[in-house]
Amino acid sequence: MTAGDKDKRKAIYIAHRPALLAYARLLSGSRAEAEDLVQEAFIRFSPEHADTALSPRAYLVRIIRNLAFNLKKRRRYESQQASDNLPFWGRPQPVDTPEQHVLFGDQVRSATSILAAMSDDARTIVEMYRFDGYTLQEIADRLDLSVATVHRMLKTAMAELAERMDAGVG
Repeated sequence: MTAGDKDKRKAIYIAHRPALLAYARLLSGSRAEAEDLVQEAFIRFSPEHADTALSPRAYLVRIIRNLAFNLKKRRRYESQQASDNLPFWGRPQPVDTPEQHVLFGDQVRSATSILAAMSDDARTIVEMYRFDGYTLQEIADRLDLSVATVHRMLKTAMAELAERMDAGVG
């Protein structure tokens, strides 16, 4: 690269840098990434291209656009790879605030007292269905009831539980 080429490159850089930074910022969303994209574009830009290209600015815009797309594609790929390879215990877990923890404990106590106040059959059906994972048919077979009766009792008990939880009774 000759001294004339360096001067031409510097003149192009000074003339087009603000507009290219604005464009790169639109693509990347951050000032720091925009700076990096513009720098990388000028590293790839050579004075020979300035002579053959119709517009050095248009050529630089194309370089920046391609660099930004490649960067986004690489980040998306890396995030997929990182999240796919982590075991469940390595992934960030949501952390409850102390207030949420206390509210959850209150709701559990309230639901427990509401269930305790229900008839034995209704409480047993709710516990078997919701907590133990039994199907309606399995519950009916174990309690020697019809599936329709089990369904009706479960529906009534769940409606009562929801209504009393919403009312704050418990």
